[in-house]
Parts: sequence; C-alpha cells; structure tokens
Amino acid sequence: MSDFVITRREGAILHLRLDRVNKKNALTQDMYQALLDGLNDAEADDSIHAVVFSAEGDTFCAGNDLGDFLRHGELTPQAPVFQLLKRLPQLTVPLVASVQGMAIGIGTTLLLHCDLIYAAEDAVFALPFVDLALVPEAGSSLLLPQTVGYPKAAELLLIGEPFNAEQALQMGLVNGVVTNSRLQEVTAEVAAKLAAKPPQALRRSKALLKQPVESTSARIDRELEVFMQALASDEAQRVIAEKAAGKATTNKAR
Repeated sequence: MSDFVITRREGAILHLRLDRVNKKNALTQDMYQALLDGLNDAEADDSIHAVVFSAEGDTFCAGNDLGDFLRHGELTPQAPVFQLLKRLPQLTVPLVASVQGMAIGIGTTLLLHCDLIYAAEDAVFALPFVDLALVPEAGSSLLLPQTVGYPKAAELLLIGEPFNAEQALQMGLVNGVVTNSRLQEVTAEVAAKLAAKPPQALRRSKALLKQPVESTSARIDRELEVFMQALASDEAQRVIAEKAAGKATTNKAR
C-alpha cells in the first residue's frame, strides 16, 4: 500500500483519500496499486455500500506523476495504472467523488467512472493530453462524448482548455457544486444515503446503468431478468417484509 493513499472504513462506506499534498496529489504507480487494492476489497465485500474518493490539500489530483512513470521504464498491461483503469468499468460498488481545486488528466477522467460527483466552487478541470503529445486515457474518448456530447467532448479533449465547476455542472459532468466549506459535509450526506440502501439492489442497479448501449427491448429483457433475481433474493424479501410491517403498524395507529 502507498503512504500517499489513506484507506479508511466508516460503517458501510470505504474512503480512499489521496494524501500527497506536496505533489498536488499526482498519482504514482504505488498510489494506483493502493487505489486498486482498496477498490478490489470494496467490490468483494457486500457490506460496503459505496466508495468515496477525496483528497487532502487544495488540489484533488494534478494528474499522473510522469517522472514516476518514466522511472518505472516501459509500461506493460500488468502495470498498476492499467490494472486500475481496466478494473473501474467492471465495478458494481457505487463510487462517489469529492473534488476541490485542480483536477487534471486522470483527475478528471477518473470521474467518468464515478456515479455521484460533487465539486467545490474552486474546482477546475482540464484534459491536456494533446498538449503533452499524448492521447485520452481511462476510456475518456468513449465516455466523455456519452456524457457531454461529441462537440463538447471534442473541444475538451482536442483544445484542452480548463473549465470550472459551474461549466462542469452545466455539461452534466458533476452532480452538484457546493462551497468549499460544505464539500465534505455534502459528500458525507450522500454517502450516508447510500449506506442506508439495500446493498445488492444498489449494485444491481449500477450494473444495469453501466451496461453497453442496446435496444430498448433488449434492456427491458435484461432489467426483467435482474429484477426477478432481485425479487427472489433474501435482501428483497426482508426489505419488503419490513416495509409491509411498517405500513400495517401505521394503519393501526390511525
């Protein structure tokens, strides 16, 4: 595990917090491995309802530490960075992100794999891959057009100019913009709401949302299959029985 990623369990929520403040939370291979380990643990643990990404300091993530990448020599598919990027779209555990300050490169493309994203008013996003003579990563050439539309995605990826939190909200890249002082509070409230939900229903719903594009008819069939599995589960039987009992008690009180 990296010393620069704080992993903390809080009830049904796993927190993964970047803590490399002196380097603006730029990611190293060791940090990627720590994030991957945390996500794998969360995915394997049904008692974890969500993972929250956050960061210490005034910057969410300045992107990759390119010096660290160069020191590791030629990257292979087994490198932690690639293992993490391949893992993200496979996850069913909900991902929440809390973003302040700069979110550069992977600091932004990581968010395309998150389900609920909240940005502080001072958040600034940028995708400067072309300026570095590189190309988009983390599936962003596919996911960004799906999120913001092709014309805007082309502008963000080809021109690469920074954009602020309000612009990210208008594009649909984040769920909300809040003051810096309330960012942690709002993220905690959202995480608490997820923690109160039936975990398997959460994961099944996310898995459906993340399915590749298909016809409406095919999606209805897929939903029906998963719905019947969910209905037969112990979790659904328990929740339905609890709600029925609660309704009966309310009716008697009347």
